[in-house]
Amino acid sequence: MGAKGDGGDRLTVAIRWTARMWTIVAIAVVVLLSLGEGIHPAGPAETAGLILYPIGICVGMVLAWWKEGVGGMVTVVSLMAFYVLHTATAGRLPPGLGWLALAFPGFLFLWCWSRARHPKAATA
Repeated sequence: MGAKGDGGDRLTVAIRWTARMWTIVAIAVVVLLSLGEGIHPAGPAETAGLILYPIGICVGMVLAWWKEGVGGMVTVVSLMAFYVLHTATAGRLPPGLGWLALAFPGFLFLWCWSRARHPKAATA
């Protein structure tokens, strides 16, 4: 077990920093894509989609730096709601795995939060 102030064992700390670094890369990609492509929602459904993804996932990932459980949950719920909204409006899932890859730190933050919250179960 790691020192009390580091938030858990070595694996938990490694998960946390992997999620944080991935967050920086994901947000940079989202910003570059937004600047390059522009943001021009065509209606209310697309506006809602933009609120969920990328805004919701980015807000969740930034929040997770301080509150891993809450931030991870905001990210994952935003991703799931985006998938539901896209499927309902487009009739299919969003193509490709890029959507999931950019939001993946949310899952890592939840895993880290769970391990830090239950250290005995994480090491057993």
